[in-house]
Amino acid sequence: MLYFCQFTTTMETNTKYEPGGIEQKWYSYWMEQRYFHSEPDDRKAYTVVIPPPNVTGMLHMGHVLNNTLQDVFVRRARMMGLNACWVPGTDHASIATEAKVVAMLREKGIKKSDLSREGFMEHAWEWKEKYGGIILQQLKELGCSCDWERTHFTMDPGYYDDVIDVFIDLYRKGHIYRGLRMINWDPQAKTALSNEEVIYKDVNSRLYYVTYKEEGGEDALTIATTRPETILGDTAICVHPDDERYTSWIGKRVIVPIIGRAVPVIADTYVDREFGTGVLKITPAHDPNDYEIGFRHQLEVIDMMNDDGTISEAAGILVGEDKFVARKKMVKLMEEAGLLVKIEELRNSVGFSERTDAVVEPRLSMQWWLRMKELSAPALDAVVNGTVQLHPEKFVNTYKHWMENVKDWCVSRQLWWGHRIPAWYNASGEFVVAKTREEAEAEFISKGWNVAEMYQDEDVLDTWASSWLWPITVFNGLKDKDGKDINYYYPTDVLVTAPEILFFWVARMIIAGYEYKGDRPFDHVYLTGIVRDKQRRKMSKSLGNSPDPLDLIRQHGADGVRMGMLLCAPAGNDILFDEKQVEQGRNFCNKIWNAYRLVSSWKVEDRLQPEGNKAVISWFDAKLQDTLQQVNEQFTQFRVSDALMMLYTFTWDDFCSWYLEYIKPAYGEGIDAATLERTIYFFEQQLKMLHPFMPFVTEELYHTLKDRPQGDDIIISSWPAVAAVDTISLETGDETREIISAIRDIRARNAMSPKEALQLTYQGDPVRFKAFFPALSKLANLSDIREGKAEEQGMSFVVAGIQWMLIGDFGVDTEEQRRKLTEQLEYTKGFLQSVEKKLSNERFVNNAPQEVVEAEQKKRDDAIEKIRMLEDSLNKI
Repeated sequence: MLYFCQFTTTMETNTKYEPGGIEQKWYSYWMEQRYFHSEPDDRKAYTVVIPPPNVTGMLHMGHVLNNTLQDVFVRRARMMGLNACWVPGTDHASIATEAKVVAMLREKGIKKSDLSREGFMEHAWEWKEKYGGIILQQLKELGCSCDWERTHFTMDPGYYDDVIDVFIDLYRKGHIYRGLRMINWDPQAKTALSNEEVIYKDVNSRLYYVTYKEEGGEDALTIATTRPETILGDTAICVHPDDERYTSWIGKRVIVPIIGRAVPVIADTYVDREFGTGVLKITPAHDPNDYEIGFRHQLEVIDMMNDDGTISEAAGILVGEDKFVARKKMVKLMEEAGLLVKIEELRNSVGFSERTDAVVEPRLSMQWWLRMKELSAPALDAVVNGTVQLHPEKFVNTYKHWMENVKDWCVSRQLWWGHRIPAWYNASGEFVVAKTREEAEAEFISKGWNVAEMYQDEDVLDTWASSWLWPITVFNGLKDKDGKDINYYYPTDVLVTAPEILFFWVARMIIAGYEYKGDRPFDHVYLTGIVRDKQRRKMSKSLGNSPDPLDLIRQHGADGVRMGMLLCAPAGNDILFDEKQVEQGRNFCNKIWNAYRLVSSWKVEDRLQPEGNKAVISWFDAKLQDTLQQVNEQFTQFRVSDALMMLYTFTWDDFCSWYLEYIKPAYGEGIDAATLERTIYFFEQQLKMLHPFMPFVTEELYHTLKDRPQGDDIIISSWPAVAAVDTISLETGDETREIISAIRDIRARNAMSPKEALQLTYQGDPVRFKAFFPALSKLANLSDIREGKAEEQGMSFVVAGIQWMLIGDFGVDTEEQRRKLTEQLEYTKGFLQSVEKKLSNERFVNNAPQEVVEAEQKKRDDAIEKIRMLEDSLNKI
């Protein structure tokens, strides 16, 4: 049975592409055939691991861009005969998921604090099973060809074990320690945050100028602060050592307002002499820079804030007040005491929690830390020496700077949902690190500690401390170190992700790769831009400027959405999204759909021969090969958007607007079999090149072009092979288009009907164009093409060093013709100058390949001849 017979189509009755049913049909078929699944075999592997979206996630435009790019790479690799494996999965997302579960419990009238850890986890897993992984189903609607049989979750039992084993291993190697250090704190979620989870926003604020009186004296210093409530934790005042205004103050003591505590005046080069008054208050427990200064000067640390953002007992006053309430009360107290000098309105940047939108509080906290300097060295070298290549390359310097200045990583979070830290404490706070309770008890006994007092750390690991193992653990690479999967698929080929997690995830995966596999986790990292709206704002639900991708898919089709996103998405640059781009993608689907409808309407007439179309067929074949070579090169350079734009132009302009118009038979007439067969071949090759970008419409048309046996599907067809380009046919065909365009332009400027046949003359040698004369006559509507006579008048132009003149019954606008010829002359002179400059460069002539030099010499000779003919035409006018 022919495969084509299994899928009926309404192609003949539909005047436009209707994606809905077609997309569902083909995706189901691909899944049934297990085309997405990979097992190790004799082929070379091509591996991509998905950046696991949060299990709480819903598809947004950033996901559309990121996953479409991955699918393009994977589908093309599959067509190139590689064993393509794209591993999907989700991240447990500690903060986001716990917030969702807490909200769900609140709706049921349950507080988290009323539950045991075990009780809370039961609700969390219940939520995950009900809502988690929705985004993976949504990715299917986008057409993503993931190996769904390999789907992973970062809290799967095996994955969980790997995370704990790595923590224990790093602790025993001395890389992990527990210490009191500065962190980003979310007072609403009551957990530490990574830098990536802090979103900075410009907000309206106030700068308060406050008096600090000299201890035992009459003088005073004025400082400026945006957070007057933190005065309660001040332990010093700092000036720049070279600031002459304050040199005499260094070593003295001042009185902290309202509190009355005497603190020293110290000097440190960190101080910005131009900001505020040039005097800085130091609160080591509540500002990372203050903490560093305090550490250098061995200052007292006063933690004046509780973990919920209220004032602690250590502050002495306003205990229990919310920090924002305390701010207002401090301002009032200082005003009443005559210590508030003035208040200025200010616009400044404030950090907010990505998950709860609470204002982030820098604070000193006891956390688990990973020493990064030693571990990160191989990962730094891998990117600097090109073992791992970043695309675009501009990010290498950014990566290098960050890795050379890497700081220890806070790996603990104050949550319940996640990988629980395997540390066990006694009543004195001493601890052991062990995988199981039984192992911990054995260590307690060996140390002589009371087992009855033993309890496990309540905290879980930072999400990145699990996902940094992703490329290894999804192939069971820690437990089965010599297994067929890890040895076959690792290292992976390309990671597609966003630049903002280059350090928080990408760098850490590279670190883990070298630490646990002795090798890089991937060869290439393709860094996308941020999807923004037309006003350059980052798309977000809160701004209401982000469309629902599923709505776009249902309205314009998955192919249209994919196409629209990729056309405007150069690597590493932000994407200014406009729904018109998706409409452009949908219109392109309709364009190739209707191109097929046109071709399918042609009937073969046996009496006809292909001679009249041979030149055009040769030109398009050369165009196809030239485009294929360029597209392959763009993929090599990870310029996916450029590759797609080339295919878009090739299909819309070269194929639809020119080639099909060249060969299209007159109304009511037929076409020769050889031309139709070659046209279907050209169509098929284009569909193959477009398939990675537009999988659904290309599969549908591939099967509608001709009957195909079972299993002959475009998804597993061969990527077109590159053949030599017939440069003569390519150049002559392109120049024929220039001639046609020039004739059409003359007709338009002179308001001449395209139906009026005109004569075209030439002066020069048109021998290589003669094979194109039938097509030229047809598309330009010419009654004759002949050698010109000196006395003839008409509208002239120069193409390929030949002077062409259009003869017709129209008044010649000599001024307009002179203007056009002058423009061409000036352009050609400039072009000649640039070529001669290149040929005068000895380094270029001596080092460039001979064929390249010869090509430049030919350009020079052609330009000289064109200038001669243009000057001759101007003289005649």
